[in-house]
Amino acid sequence: MMSVRIVLGACAVAGLVACQPAVPEDSRFGVGFDQTFDAQRANRDAALAAGNIVPAAPSVSAQPLPASGSAADTAAQTTALLAQTNQSADAETLAATANNSGVPPLVASPSNPPPAVIDNTTGISRENNFDAVSGERSIESDAARLAANRAQYQVIQPQALPQRTETGPNIVAYALSTTHPVGTKVYRRSGFNAQRKYERSCSQYQFKDQAQAAFLAAGGPKRDRNGMDPDGDGYACRWDPSVYRTANSG
Repeated sequence: MMSVRIVLGACAVAGLVACQPAVPEDSRFGVGFDQTFDAQRANRDAALAAGNIVPAAPSVSAQPLPASGSAADTAAQTTALLAQTNQSADAETLAATANNSGVPPLVASPSNPPPAVIDNTTGISRENNFDAVSGERSIESDAARLAANRAQYQVIQPQALPQRTETGPNIVAYALSTTHPVGTKVYRRSGFNAQRKYERSCSQYQFKDQAQAAFLAAGGPKRDRNGMDPDGDGYACRWDPSVYRTANSG
């Protein structure tokens, strides 16, 4: 029985060995490689022999890029555009053009034409130029011009100020005639229904000066028939005379 098992095991091993593929003799081929590798290498060698070499990668500069919208950025963009159209320009000239808002800078050169001389034409005074004035004017002509100017002088005599035609009370004169501050009781007032009368009377006037003038015209400051001065200081509807006093003191 033991010999039978040994014979069967040997047959199984021999069958497995017969099923394995043959190992290629060329060491260039292995798992996953075939004749395509040789073809690709042959194509590369032919390209190198013909001079079709892959270009080197461009160099990288450590200089930071200019800020967007700056003069340097505008000059760089202009240089790129000129390079595309087969034109060349100096970097400093482009930067100067950008800094001058598009106006080309003036390049100093002996070949440039001289600038035009601006003469003192009509409208520009020449009186500071002695040589120019001495040939055009004289002492006699200056005396005649001075006499002509004096003949045009007009002397205006002072006149008396016009008199006021107003018939109503003058709040400015009243303000200057008083010295006590607002809220100081000077005149006697009745306290019957004072707040209601005060609000009703003062609401009729848009400005405090108008209320004070109406108050004086109605018998104020001694009398207050409409209740416009309930605290008795002589100033209606919170009118303040200090504004006119300050103006008069200045």
